[in-house]
Amino acid sequence: MHSLAQEIEGFSRNRLRKQCTRVTTVTGRMLLERRSDGGEGQDQLEELEAGVGCGFVEDKSLDLQVGVVRPFLLLASQDAAHDIDTLQRYKVSHILNVAYGVTNLYPDLFVYKTLQILDLPDTDITSHLAECSSFIDEARKQEGVVLVHCNAGVSRSSSVVIGYLMQREELSFEDAYSQVKLARPSIHPNRGFHQQLQSYKPQGR
Repeated sequence: MHSLAQEIEGFSRNRLRKQCTRVTTVTGRMLLERRSDGGEGQDQLEELEAGVGCGFVEDKSLDLQVGVVRPFLLLASQDAAHDIDTLQRYKVSHILNVAYGVTNLYPDLFVYKTLQILDLPDTDITSHLAECSSFIDEARKQEGVVLVHCNAGVSRSSSVVIGYLMQREELSFEDAYSQVKLARPSIHPNRGFHQQLQSYKPQGR
């Protein structure tokens, strides 16, 4: 009979499952640690992606949640605007891109309008509302569905949609904000946009 020591010694280390450990450092670096086989050689570290700041790890998951504000008016992030399945599922025909530096991927499939707006409190968001609202109206006249997006679908695009409801439906800021928030709970216009919309008086009212 083999002794226990002989059995252990004869066990092939190659049959052991290789170990990989994903490590996030305090500076946000993402590393993949690979254990060497059989204890021979050195463990390997592979950097998966660049660090994005002290202790902060960027969220790489897709945000495909679409807020249906009106049957013809949708609000979402750039992820949804770049996902053809999502666009087709919601029967999108027009896309209003108010992000900065985000490309329009399907110019042959959808009608686009692009306004490169910075998400900064001192950006005059209300100066863009008339142009954005005209585009939304055009989509509606064509019995289309317009998706409004920025980068995250949180500040710029939500402000445009809130402004549209204030203009076209004569809603107060509070009512428009509540309805858009109900459709897409993650919205959060930046401080400057929030203040501008609170004091916004659409023409003709």
